[in-house]
Amino acid sequence: MQNDDHDTAQGRRPLRFALFTTNSPSGFPGSPWSQPLARDHDYRSLDSWMDLARKLEAARFDTIFWADHSGVYDTYEGSRDATVRQAVQFPINDPSALVSALATVTEHLGFAFSANVIQEPPFSFARRVATLDHLTKGRVAWNIVTSFQMSAWRNVGHETVAGHAERYARAADYVDVVYKLLEGSWEDRAVVRDLTTGIYADPSAIHSIDHVGEFYSSAGPAVTEPSPQRLPVLFQAGSSSDGRAFAARNAEAIFIGAKNPRGAASVIDDMRARVRDEGRHSDDLLVFQQLSCIVGRTEEEAKAKAEELRASINDEANLAYTSATMGLDLSAVDLDTPIGQLDTDAMQGKLRALAEAAPDKAWTFREVVSTLTAPQVVGTGEQIADYVEAYAAVGVTGMNVAFLNGLGELEDFTRYAVPELQRRGLMQTEYLPGTLREKWSGSPRVNERHPAASYRRIAAEIGHS
Repeated sequence: MQNDDHDTAQGRRPLRFALFTTNSPSGFPGSPWSQPLARDHDYRSLDSWMDLARKLEAARFDTIFWADHSGVYDTYEGSRDATVRQAVQFPINDPSALVSALATVTEHLGFAFSANVIQEPPFSFARRVATLDHLTKGRVAWNIVTSFQMSAWRNVGHETVAGHAERYARAADYVDVVYKLLEGSWEDRAVVRDLTTGIYADPSAIHSIDHVGEFYSSAGPAVTEPSPQRLPVLFQAGSSSDGRAFAARNAEAIFIGAKNPRGAASVIDDMRARVRDEGRHSDDLLVFQQLSCIVGRTEEEAKAKAEELRASINDEANLAYTSATMGLDLSAVDLDTPIGQLDTDAMQGKLRALAEAAPDKAWTFREVVSTLTAPQVVGTGEQIADYVEAYAAVGVTGMNVAFLNGLGELEDFTRYAVPELQRRGLMQTEYLPGTLREKWSGSPRVNERHPAASYRRIAAEIGHS
């Protein structure tokens, strides 16, 4: 088999493929937890997760990606009742707890989990993620999250949700602490492991960071020795202006939910320009487009599965999720109101994505709600590949695959879509060696253009110890 990081016979580099899910009953937010293909996977069972990880690696997926949050959706009707009834990302377990176990049954699959900057101090998070990077031999990624949920903020002692700009300022301070700890506090020469002298590490090569920021303070040094990647691969999903600015500086990959290739192209053009303005290269940033699909041996078979999904959809679940993400109780809104009339401080990126997809059309709340659990493409493996190819043509470099009818859909995706995607050079047929970052960029550590690189050896330069 060919080395897939090189150009294929079709003249393209394979896209990266991530499976999007949550560590909760329904997997995809708003999709029915009780569908047969959803019940095939039990989020409470380690055996079930291990089986899924094996199947993803056999299909040559790059990563599994877990969305996550630390609150409960309680905006709709001013209550969490609809969320609880319909299992809309509730209950939800900690996805990072799965990582080390899944690493034992896979060799190449990456593990990207979301972690909110308000959930734990940056020192504690740096220790946890470095430990996981050691245990997986460098296959960990972090989706940097700033929470819009009032319940999440109240769960950790805050009375109100910080404004949008402040949430990203907090995130910037948080990642600086993580960067300094994992890139700056241990020099490359620090670990000695000299069996003759009994010296494990050189004290002169391990340094305090003495970070005092607007939101966080940390003395350091990191208490974990450098892991294979030092830093996890850095993801970010914010599409607001503040989110894009943060991603341009910090992210190595972003997730977008464009409604069509035109919308994706608009995001990509903007982000490439922002990345260059930060002194980075355009190709320093991978762009993953959401792909929600249902595939069958024939188009008729796929449509029959999609109809089963539609019949099982509960509008209450969609309304509960969309109300929370928009920061607006949709039980009190005329659903035929254009979303352009909304001014919200919650997930601004959702509205931006819709506007960029159809700038000449006034999307209504009803259209937004109805499309949440509607697959973007239904058909054969060839039709799925056509859809992916259209996004690849505008510069998308990865696909974030969501199975709205349950993770059991992976079996048909693997059977019908994967071979065609591989035949067209859109998906890898073999893994490259090394860490997740090495597979994607050729180096185990962030490149010199990333802001974290500026902290390397800085402690030695300023004389802290």
